[in-house]
Amino acid sequence: MTTDTLPPPRGRALRLATLAAAGWLAACGSNNPYYDASRAHHRPDGFTNVGGPAGGKSLGEFLRWQHERLSEGLPKPPSTHVAGYAGFPVVEPDLALLKANVGGERVTVTWIGHATLLLQLGGRTLLLDPVFSERASPSRHVGPIRRVRLPATLDELPRIDLVLISHNHYDHLDTETVRRLDAQPGGPPLFVAPLGVDLWLKAEGMRRIERMDWWDTLRVDGLELVLTPAQHWSSRTPWDRNATLWGGFAVKVPGFTFWYSGDTGYAPIFGEIGRRLGPIDLAAIPVGSYEPRWFMKDQHVNPEEAVRVMLEVGAREAIGVHWGTFELTDEPLDAPMGELAKALDAAGVPRERFVLYRHGETRVYASRPR
Repeated sequence: MTTDTLPPPRGRALRLATLAAAGWLAACGSNNPYYDASRAHHRPDGFTNVGGPAGGKSLGEFLRWQHERLSEGLPKPPSTHVAGYAGFPVVEPDLALLKANVGGERVTVTWIGHATLLLQLGGRTLLLDPVFSERASPSRHVGPIRRVRLPATLDELPRIDLVLISHNHYDHLDTETVRRLDAQPGGPPLFVAPLGVDLWLKAEGMRRIERMDWWDTLRVDGLELVLTPAQHWSSRTPWDRNATLWGGFAVKVPGFTFWYSGDTGYAPIFGEIGRRLGPIDLAAIPVGSYEPRWFMKDQHVNPEEAVRVMLEVGAREAIGVHWGTFELTDEPLDAPMGELAKALDAAGVPRERFVLYRHGETRVYASRPR
């Protein structure tokens, strides 16, 4: 498990969490098969951030956080903006529109929940960080459970052409989901992932895989994909900390650029991303899983920082992701509903420029004149 997936420990679970954390925080002993000494974010045994801390926290910091969660009874259930978990609005995706648009030119975005987005762009249908299981965990029995129901199943969605994986944490890369996608009717999608994650996908039996490093460009099916830097880290077992790369994705077609930041803390990297990508029409930026700040700030932006990211990359509009689905950190699950609005008001940014979808909501976006 990682800090993205650990629940608040209780009793014996605290002792087990301590042992697991000791292994989780151990130095990675594996070699990096993609090591390139000319790239600042490469290490012989993995990868590192270039705009901020290397990523991850010490065992002492992790145990301090878990002790605080236990003693303060965190996270509290949502209550300020919705009436409990069942109060989150869930709608069915516009499946008729999505299926009619297969191969079409309309730009559609559907929020499945947490960081999972369905994107139609340039006649292709993509899934970003797909997690359709009930838990964001290596186990079906423990770990963060889905607090808000899935608005649609994989079987209900149009056939997926590409799957973009930003990094290997369990709330972004789910084994059962990618196996089902690989077995979808009509043939497997193309899985695109950062360096090292491709090896995991291959080991799990995925049949079509492309790997990317930061700032690599991949042209496929009329789309231009760019893997962008992020301030984060990776780990899937107690022995592979930062052994695989993390990042965000730009998806570009003539007249429209979509950018997903991936999980990230704030770092002085977003101005360069905006300059190199050109006009960004729509950005997907995390707005949840950010408390306590002393522990999370290096790896997850809060809503105030998310607005700053949007402004620095120069995005015309943004959607908030990484919230409202799995309880991973200390703030209530509905906190971003109020905190994002406050952050936008404080920055003098119209609220309609950076929005939160309902679970399952589909929206259509206009392309720029070509």
